Amino acid sequence: MVTVRAPATSANLGCGFDVFGLALERPADIVRVERAEETTIEVTGVGEQYIPTEPPKNTAGVVAEELGTPAHIRINKGVRPSSGLGSSAASAAAAAVALNELYDCGLTRRELVRVAAEGEAAVSGEAHADNVAPSILGGFTMVTDDAITQVEASIPVVACLPEIVVSTRDARRVVPQSVDIDELVDTVGNAATLTAGMFRDNPELVGTGLEDGSVTGSRASLIDGFDAVRTAALDAGATGVAVSGAGPSVLAVCHDDGQSAVASAMLDAFSDADVEARAYPTAVGGGATIERR
Repeated sequence: MVTVRAPATSANLGCGFDVFGLALERPADIVRVERAEETTIEVTGVGEQYIPTEPPKNTAGVVAEELGTPAHIRINKGVRPSSGLGSSAASAAAAAVALNELYDCGLTRRELVRVAAEGEAAVSGEAHADNVAPSILGGFTMVTDDAITQVEASIPVVACLPEIVVSTRDARRVVPQSVDIDELVDTVGNAATLTAGMFRDNPELVGTGLEDGSVTGSRASLIDGFDAVRTAALDAGATGVAVSGAGPSVLAVCHDDGQSAVASAMLDAFSDADVEARAYPTAVGGGATIERR
């Protein structure tokens, strides 16, 4: 039996659509696996009623099939489904690391990213690695077809999750299929600024780099109160704000001493919009960890 904790993640980060992602210190999923003749899945925790337990429809079940490692998989959800915090990725990442250990498959963490990404296809329809990469590797990650780059960072952030459901498929539909050259130049500049900020552990640079007019702008319309929440966070000291992943979570980058004020301001702004929400003052953290063998 192997137990693995895999963290929530925030992908895109405004300017890095389908490329950038970062691991959060909390919340997280806990997945326990044990050998079995065929794969079965049991789910408990937040939003358990919305998660399929049929292996071909569950990200962890798909991972077991990809690895050829049948198991009884118990998933304790700490990351709410349809939250924009990589809920499906956390389960896939934890299962990949746990099954690799249980069956002694010998795959590296980077190789497991591609396996876990196949699990993501069960939810989004495509094998994206922007959430599973940081959930497995930790820190800030950049994923392309040919490479995965990982940077250790400890930037303070607040992830604010409103009681709104935005599906990944719906959020992808509203993203524009093309942008003009001026917007492209801005996006490249912001991506470079954010990446430099991660290398330097500099919240000001990271926050500046979160700016994005296309993906964030299109997805913000799916989140009641987003504009007010963004303004409130910036007024409270956040260095930058973006939609986390597909949403509806909103991610704010902060200084070490500013998380409490930013979290309170975001919650108050959602409340003013008649939206209940929960804030996670956290930071860029490590990847999946084996907690028990």
